[in-house]
Parts: sequence; structure tokens; C-alpha cells
Amino acid sequence: MQDDIPVLCDGPPSGPRLLLAHGAGAPMDSDWMTAVAQGLADGGVRVVRFEFPYMAARRADGRRRPPDREPVLLETWRRMIAAHGPAERVVIGGKSMGGRMASLVADAEGVRGLLCLGYPFHPPGKPERLRTAHLGTLRTPGLICQGTRDPMGGRDVVSAVALAPGLRLHWLEDGDHGFKPRKASGRTEAQALADAVAASLAFIQALDGAQP
Repeated sequence: MQDDIPVLCDGPPSGPRLLLAHGAGAPMDSDWMTAVAQGLADGGVRVVRFEFPYMAARRADGRRRPPDREPVLLETWRRMIAAHGPAERVVIGGKSMGGRMASLVADAEGVRGLLCLGYPFHPPGKPERLRTAHLGTLRTPGLICQGTRDPMGGRDVVSAVALAPGLRLHWLEDGDHGFKPRKASGRTEAQALADAVAASLAFIQALDGAQP
């Protein structure tokens, strides 16, 4: 099946496949997305990045827009899985909003795994508005890479959230929503991204090795 959603591909065509969505504010070719995609590609993963309609429209005319409504975002995910599947052979995920939307379709689409890079557990400053109801019953194996001081879900908030048995957390010490640590931590953003890529790569490779 072919689709008209523009994509960027990194890594060997024969490698395990990750469909990777951007977050709410930056496109698929941002420095952050590129660093993650190339890091995983260097480890042998075929990474397929794509953009939701509002971001593709911004690329066309340069005008900033808010994210599409949830039904549009979810339908875009379903189209990507259909175009780049079969579903049972792909891992889906993304940065922040992109990963959250992937988590909402993962079970129904029957994908191999889920990767969330900075999951937005709640809106900034509103920890009472959790976006986690489905995470406790998720059947798809998943990995969430999360900064310990993420304003959308740091260690204090996330420790109280019930997660499904197959959903694992990997903490990035002193990381913010994009995993960037403070200078006083002694860690760099490059180190944090490398840490997240290594954890993601191990997760994807383990899933691929478990396939029949």
C-alpha cells in the first residue's frame, strides 16, 4: 500500500522498523529528531520519520499552526502503519505528542512495540490532568524514555502512575522534556540523547530478536 504522507528514512531497509513521529512544536527534521533517527539508524534500525498534516502544511507555507485534533492525528498514525507495515513487524512511537498518539493506537493496530520519547503525562503545570488512563492496560510492549525533571511528568509524578507490566521506564537523569540536563549536573545534552538512543536500540533489538 502506498500513502501520500511525506517521510524521511534512515538506516538499512532490512533492519527492524521504527515509525517515528515528531512532537507538537518541531518538524520531523529538527536537530533532535535527526539525532535520534541517525543514532538508531547507526545501530541497524530502519527509522521512518513523518509529519502530521498541520506540520506538513507549515512546511508548505511557513505559517505556524496548532496541532491537528486527536482524530486526525490518530488517523495519520493508522495510515502510516498501513503504508509501512505489516503492523506486527513495526515499532511505533515518537517525541512527546507523537509518542502519546502512538500509544493510543498501538493495541488496536497490533504493532510489535511502542517507543515514547518524553511522554507528556500531563500538561505543564497541571499534574492533576493525567493522560495515563490507557497506560495501565496497554498490551503492547513499550519503552518510555523520560527526563527526571520533565515538566510534563518528572519522577515524582510518574512514580505514582500505574503502568502496564509490559511498559518499561528508562530515566534520563536531570533531563527536561527533551532530556537536556542542567550544566550543574555534569551531563550534556549529547550524552542524554546517546543514553536514550542506546536504551531505545536495546528495546527494539530485543523485540526483533523475539519475533518468530
